[in-house]
Amino acid sequence: MAMHWRAPRGPKLSCKGWQQEGILRLLLNTLDSEVAYRPEEFLVYGSGKAVRDRRSLEEIVRALLDLEDHETLVIQSGRGVAVFPTHPLAPRVIMSTGMLVPRWATWEEFRTLERKGLTIYGQNTAAAWAYVGTQGPLQGTYETFAAVARQHFGGSLAGRWVLTAGLGALGAAQPLAVTMNGGVLLGVEVDGRTLQHLLRKNILDMVAPDLDTALAAVRQAVAERRPLAVGLEGNAGDVYPELVRRGAIPDVVTDLTAAHDPLDGYVPAGLTLDQAARLRERDPEDYVKRSLRTIAVQVQAMLDMARHGAVAFDYGNNLREQAAREGVRDALRIPGFVQAYLRPLLAQGRGPFRWVALSGDPEDIYKIDQWLLEGSAAQDPIASRWLRFARDHLWFQGLPARVCWLDYESRVQFGRLVNEAVAAGRLQAPIAITRDLLDVGAMASPRRETEGMPDGSDPIADWPVLNALLNASGGATLVCLGHGGSVGIGYSIHAGMTVIADGTPAMGERLERILAADAGLGLLRLDRAGYPGAAAPVRRYGIRPVGEDGP
Repeated sequence: MAMHWRAPRGPKLSCKGWQQEGILRLLLNTLDSEVAYRPEEFLVYGSGKAVRDRRSLEEIVRALLDLEDHETLVIQSGRGVAVFPTHPLAPRVIMSTGMLVPRWATWEEFRTLERKGLTIYGQNTAAAWAYVGTQGPLQGTYETFAAVARQHFGGSLAGRWVLTAGLGALGAAQPLAVTMNGGVLLGVEVDGRTLQHLLRKNILDMVAPDLDTALAAVRQAVAERRPLAVGLEGNAGDVYPELVRRGAIPDVVTDLTAAHDPLDGYVPAGLTLDQAARLRERDPEDYVKRSLRTIAVQVQAMLDMARHGAVAFDYGNNLREQAAREGVRDALRIPGFVQAYLRPLLAQGRGPFRWVALSGDPEDIYKIDQWLLEGSAAQDPIASRWLRFARDHLWFQGLPARVCWLDYESRVQFGRLVNEAVAAGRLQAPIAITRDLLDVGAMASPRRETEGMPDGSDPIADWPVLNALLNASGGATLVCLGHGGSVGIGYSIHAGMTVIADGTPAMGERLERILAADAGLGLLRLDRAGYPGAAAPVRRYGIRPVGEDGP
C-alpha cells in the first residue's frame, strides 16, 4: 500500500519552535513523492534511505513535535535514540548514519547489519534530510560539463555528444546539464519508466526505440550544432561495447548509475528489471558477481573509447574502483570529476549551497534570487548565470528550493540577508539553509572529493569529523556524520549541516559563525593539502590558520 508524506506549508507551527519545525518539514519533504525515488520504501535516491522504517519515522516525527528549545534529538542510522536536555544554542538534531569501525567497513558486513535492522545506507543528503530533487545535483553537473567544455572543446559542447548511463534521481541532472552547455546527450537507462518520466518533464527531448534511431538523432543534432537529449532504454554493459564495435565514439563518456552499490544500485546485463529483482532476492551473492562483471565490461568500453579520442571521466560513483577490483587494467587511470574539473571552484570556497522555503511559496525563492542578482551575485558570473537560468527554467519538487554555488563571503552575506528578511516579514516563513556534501572540508572520499590531493592526504578523515564538531559548536540546527556517500561503504566519511534562519537576532549571530566555519574549513583543507589557489582566499577572507604544515 502506497504511503504519502508532505511537509506542512505556511507560517503556522506544528512544533514548539521554528528550529524543530524546519527540520520536521525537511524530513517530510525528503520523503515527498515529488522528491523521493521510492518513498514507500523510504528510499530517497540511489540506495539512500531517510529513515530506517515506518515506525522509526513515526517516532522521529513525534519527538520533533514535542521537542523543546533546550533539547536535542539524537538519531542513529535513521532511528531515534533519545531526547537529551542541552541548551537553546545547541543543535536540535544530531545524527550519525552507517558508521562502521574501519576493520568492518565492507558492503558484506554492512548488509549483514542492515538485514538485522541495525543500520541504513544514507547516501549524502538522504539521511541528512537535505535532498531537494533533481535541482540538487544540477548545478554541480552543469559546472562539471562547463569545465569539460573549457578544457577540451574551446568553451562549448556545441557540435559534441556525450554518452552516459543512469538517468535516475541524480543522473536526471545530466540531460539538462549537457544541453545547457550546448551539447547532445545520449543517456542509457535500464528503466523505461524513468525515461518516460523524464520525457514528460521535458528533461529528455526524445526516447529512441533502438540504438540505430538514437545514433541517427545524435549525429543529426551534432551536425546542426543543436542541443538535444536522447534517452535509450538499455544496459550500459551492452550498449557501451556495442558502440565501440560500431566505431561510434562519443566526444565525452561518463556514467552516473548507482554503481557504488552493486546489489541495490546496478542491474547486470542480460536481466530484465523483474528478473534482476528476483535474483537480488534469491541469490544476492550471484547478483553482485554479475553486476561487477557488467561494470567491468562497461569500464573496459570506456577505456576503449578514450583510446579512440573520447574524454572519459568517472562521475564519483566508484565505477572505476569496482572495475579495478574485477581486474580491469587502467580503470583507475580514468580521472574523477572533482579532481579533473571542480576543484578550482572548491578552492574559491564555492560548494553546493542550497536553501529551502519552509513557507512552501515559490515567491520566497524568487525574491531571494532577485536580491542575490542585485547584490552579491551581480559581480559573480558563475552565480548570476546560474540563478537566471534556474529562475527561468527549473521546476520545484516538494518545498521550493534553490541550489547555487556561492563563494565563502557570499555565503556569510546570504545568511545575514535572509535572516533579516525573515525578521522584517519580507519572507512568509523561515528559510532552511543547507548544502550537499560535495564540500571538500566536509568530505573524506579518496575516489571522489579528496582524490589526488597534492600532499597525498586523500584518505585523511579528520576533516569531516571536525566539520561536524565545528558546526555543532557553532549552533547549527541539524548536524550529521555519514559513511559511504555516493561511492559506497568503506570509501567515504562525510558531514552535513542545516541551519534554520528564523529571523531572531540570536540566529543572525549563529548564521555568521556557522556559514563562515563550514565554508572556511573547506578552504583550509585544500590549503593545507597544498592545492594551488586555495591560499589566496584563506588570506583574503581573514581566516586564521594555525601553523603552516600538516594534513
